[in-house]
Amino acid sequence: MKLNPGQNQAVNYISGPCLVLAGAGSGKTRVITNKIAYLVRECELPARYIAAVTFTNKAAREMKERVAQTLGKKEARGLKVSTFHTLGLNIIKSEVKTLGLKPGFSLFDDKDSMALLKDLTATELDGDKEQLSLLQSCISSWKNDLILPEHLKNKAMSPGEVEFAEFYQRYHNNLRAYNALDFDDLILLPTLLLQTNETVRQKWQTKIRYLLVDEYQDTNTSQYELVRLLVGERARFTVVGDDDQSIYSWRGARPQNLVLLQKDFPSLKVVKLEQNYRSSGRILHCANILIQNNPHVFEKKLFSELGYGDPLNIIIAKNEEHEAERVVAEMLAHKFMQATSFKDYAILYRGNFQSRVFEKVLMSNRIPYKISGGMSFFGRTEVKDIMAYLRLLVNQDDDNALLRVINTPTRGIGRVSLEKLGNLANQQKTSMFAAAFSPYLQEHVSGKALVAIEQFARWIVELSDQVVRGDGISTVRDMIKTMGYEEWLYESSTSPKAAEMAMANISTLFGWISGMLEGGELDPPMNLQEVVNRLILRDMMERGEDQDESDQVQLMTLHSSKGLEFPYVFMVGMEEGLLPHQSSIDEDNIEEERRLAYVGITRAQRALFFTLVKERRQFGELINPEPSRFLYELPQDDVIWEQKKQKVSAEAQQQKGEMGIANLRNMLNKK
Repeated sequence: MKLNPGQNQAVNYISGPCLVLAGAGSGKTRVITNKIAYLVRECELPARYIAAVTFTNKAAREMKERVAQTLGKKEARGLKVSTFHTLGLNIIKSEVKTLGLKPGFSLFDDKDSMALLKDLTATELDGDKEQLSLLQSCISSWKNDLILPEHLKNKAMSPGEVEFAEFYQRYHNNLRAYNALDFDDLILLPTLLLQTNETVRQKWQTKIRYLLVDEYQDTNTSQYELVRLLVGERARFTVVGDDDQSIYSWRGARPQNLVLLQKDFPSLKVVKLEQNYRSSGRILHCANILIQNNPHVFEKKLFSELGYGDPLNIIIAKNEEHEAERVVAEMLAHKFMQATSFKDYAILYRGNFQSRVFEKVLMSNRIPYKISGGMSFFGRTEVKDIMAYLRLLVNQDDDNALLRVINTPTRGIGRVSLEKLGNLANQQKTSMFAAAFSPYLQEHVSGKALVAIEQFARWIVELSDQVVRGDGISTVRDMIKTMGYEEWLYESSTSPKAAEMAMANISTLFGWISGMLEGGELDPPMNLQEVVNRLILRDMMERGEDQDESDQVQLMTLHSSKGLEFPYVFMVGMEEGLLPHQSSIDEDNIEEERRLAYVGITRAQRALFFTLVKERRQFGELINPEPSRFLYELPQDDVIWEQKKQKVSAEAQQQKGEMGIANLRNMLNKK
């Protein structure tokens, strides 16, 4: 497929900074992959000097595959295609000494961070979930804005902010003691390092001679700064973004970064991609008219050559149960008339809670469906716990695994003792596990905690020896039995049923491990180290995977739908208070909600249905919501409100009937 003039211009401009404003469905990935090929082939820049950065593993993987198809393996060798966080991690690994970290640093996910914050603030916050959640997001925002604890203390703040700043300092100190980093550190540390260390900055500017950034409107302050420092004075870069699809301000994303580029790089070339290859003309016209209600620095108007298409339908239901029934009935009738597949349909909603009633109706109609963004098997707490034990069994230097399980189930080893163990490990430049055997441990930790640490370490060594002797299956079985996990689950779970389900998941995991250790007809037996690595890789691969091609209706939030497309889309709950969301109405942040509606509309290729209800149950009371203002902002000639439907002519009725009969014949012939 040939590039259109806008895409061509974006690919061929390489002499300076370039901003590609890529509307929904305008082929931005093609521009990035073609530009990489152009740089390597036409400009003779070896691929190892090029880096392309995006936001999700899935997007990075797709980009890698497409570049490999265009260039071939040899020419693409050394090309860096990754997420922002992976790029940050690579810089940290390379500059570990300069940053004052030990090489084997651990990574904390949000659950690890929350557990640490809960521990650190036990006296003051006493496990208050709301306060802890607020603290976690404050720390994340501070890190995204490149603010360290010591910077905060110089600011005039309220007593509440002073307390949170103190918690941030404690959290920072503990992470250092554990030789650990959290997710936000992966951007914060490299950015601060490049800001303050000219030698390192020049080294990375030489390594990356051309930088491409996808989904640029989703960058936060630290990511923008990281890009600015990596491109330096030469400013050889291309960023691709769409200010109309910026829907992540709650995660720190700043669509203003598109405007900031013009200020920081006055010679910036702006290229607009306005031809959409996804949707009908009518869907795009509606999206354009809606988004014009937002202020714009860069004006653009999407157009399509795929024909004007059907009007958009607005379905009005009595309540949420009726809404789900109407959507499913409409979908089944549409599927029958158009002879389509279930996977051609998506139901998009503003909040996860809306999915339950749709699931119920889909299940009762035996319609296969898939919810995107659900928790993976490896994301469950009990599976993560057992995996951490296994990681420690095969690698005693895994401090992160040790921190997760040394006091799970509870063994009387508190935060203070762990911090002391972490500090001793840092002093001796060893892992925390090795520090547990240090003759100096009793100078740091005493009493029950000392005994518990020593017992735990000895127990792991004994199990580890068993593994070395080659009896993996019985070792894992012994470990699960002797750790007291099941008893602890029944004591700490919300209900016996929850504990039972958690143990069933552990049993499933044990089944997989046994199978891999024994091997099968086609798979040779593995040792425990290989099994653990294979399962960690499986977890990482499955985490962002939505590549299931089976015939299922797709259910997802509007946020999750970004970047995807479906032939037929139902946008449900189009009401004031839901879309736009009440919190955004209260905060006067309607613009972002409008962008979210725009993202939803531009997912649809051929047909789009909106639904709303006359009454909805909310927090136990019945409310009568108003239709979303966004429905009134659409061009009314292009939408059909259910109660205003015109009478169908006899001719159209006959034509519809004939189509139905033809499809019925077709179905019967297939059987």
